[in-house]
Amino acid sequence: MYESYFGLQETPFALTPDTRYFLRAETHRQALELLLAALQQREGFIKISGEVGTGKTLLCRMLLNALEGNAVTAYIPNPHLSPDGLYEAVADELGVDMAIEGNTHRRVKAISERLIMLAEDGRTPVLVIDEAQAMPEETIESLRLLTNLETERTKLLQVVLFGQPELDAMLDRPSLRQLKQRITFQQKLQPLDRPAVAQYLQHRLAQAGYNGPVLFEPVAVKMIGRASGGIPRLVNILAHKALLAAWGRGDRAIGRWHVRQAIRDTDSVQPRRWYWLGSWT
Repeated sequence: MYESYFGLQETPFALTPDTRYFLRAETHRQALELLLAALQQREGFIKISGEVGTGKTLLCRMLLNALEGNAVTAYIPNPHLSPDGLYEAVADELGVDMAIEGNTHRRVKAISERLIMLAEDGRTPVLVIDEAQAMPEETIESLRLLTNLETERTKLLQVVLFGQPELDAMLDRPSLRQLKQRITFQQKLQPLDRPAVAQYLQHRLAQAGYNGPVLFEPVAVKMIGRASGGIPRLVNILAHKALLAAWGRGDRAIGRWHVRQAIRDTDSVQPRRWYWLGSWT
C-alpha cells in the first residue's frame, strides 16, 4: 500500500518475527548475551520471561540462528503437550526414531542414548521451548526428569524456556520447586524506553529500505511510546496505522494527527496512559 509512496522496499512494521529487524536494545541485547554465555557454560535451565509483545519469539529465533552449526537444537514452539507428547516432540527434533518405542521408559531411554551419542561427538544439545507458560504442570515435571540425564561431568541436555509472566507464577508453585531451583540464569525482557522507541522506529524503517528525511516527528514518536508503553508489538501496530493515515491524506511525515488516528483505531493500547515507568513524563 504505502511502501512505494514512502520509498520503502517492504512493510517495515509487520508483526512476523523477522530476525533482520532485531534491534539490540539494552534489554534484548543483555538477554541474548546471557543466553549465549549460559549455554557456553553448559548450564541446565535458563529462563527468559516477558509480557506479551516484548519480543520473546524474535529473541528465540535470534538464539536459534546464533546456535546454528555450533549446537544441536530442538525447538518446540507450541508446548501444550502431554508428557509423552513432549518426549515425542523432543525425540523428533533430535532425530530419534520413536516408531518402535512403546512406552515412556523406552522413549526416555532412546532420547538418552541419542544425547550420549551427541555428547561423545562433542555436540551440545539445546532444547528451546517458546510459550512455555502453555505447558501443563505434569509436562513441566516430565521436562525436569528429562534433564536428569547427565554424565559425571556435564548435563546431557540444556533447556531454554521463553514465556509470559504466567510462567513465573507457575514456577512459584510448591510442586514445581525442584525445577525452579535448577534455573540457574534468568532474565525478564523490559519494554523499550523513550530513546529506544525512536531507535526502534528508525531501525525498522532503514531495514525496509527507507533512505529519506526523518519520517516520524518527535511528537509522533513520543505519542507512540506513551500509548504502547514501549511494547514492540504495539509500536509496530501504531506505526503501521500512522503510516496508513499519512498515505491516505497524502502527507509525507508522521505527526500528531496520524498517531492519534492510529491510537483511536487500536483497542489494545491505552490512549490515556501518558507514562511508562517515569520515562514518558
